Amino acid sequence: MPKAKLFRFDNLEAPPVEVELPPEVFGVEVSLDLLWRAVRTHLANVRQGTASTKDRGEVSGGGRKPWPQKHTGRARHGSIRSPLWRHGGVTFGPKPRDWDLDLPKKMRRKALLSALSARAQEERVFLIDRLGFSRPRTKDAIALISKLGLPEKTLVVVAPEEYHIPVYKSFSNIPGVECYRADLLHAYVVLEHDALLLTEKAVEALTRRLSHAQVGA
Repeated sequence: MPKAKLFRFDNLEAPPVEVELPPEVFGVEVSLDLLWRAVRTHLANVRQGTASTKDRGEVSGGGRKPWPQKHTGRARHGSIRSPLWRHGGVTFGPKPRDWDLDLPKKMRRKALLSALSARAQEERVFLIDRLGFSRPRTKDAIALISKLGLPEKTLVVVAPEEYHIPVYKSFSNIPGVECYRADLLHAYVVLEHDALLLTEKAVEALTRRLSHAQVGA
């Protein structure tokens, strides 16, 4: 049974309580193949694909032969737009293209389950009852992470109803720390961070979202 330490926001100095995590979310078999597919798909989909170069038919100039074919002592050239020339066209250069890949919904869900389960197995999942910031303040968020002993690259996951300005803006200026909604969580962002800090409501939201996720053989 996967377990995690539960902290209380109003009493961070108190020792945490060890609680059980939902096994259908944090205790599934980790599929390295699905994790690889999820990471590859995400990285491909964030590529802009806007790199572009001009070939010899698109660069300016070159309407006439630069010098006669023979009797000049120089090499034969037909156009200054040749890739051999400075400011000439580019041979086999990149052109705008769509790099997007698709991953079926069930596979995306299973990959997220694998990522969460992998972090639970590594004992890198931490819980907190709530994030009761009254106003956006980076100093308070840094103090929270420090008191909990979390690594620099920590992913904070909250339920959709908890994702409001005092919470996500408090974490937005901390390098390596990111605040995510449970309903938008995906495998890549989980693997990108060294530890997870989830609220109790975030665990409930993830359980509702992923408890029925299955992948056909």
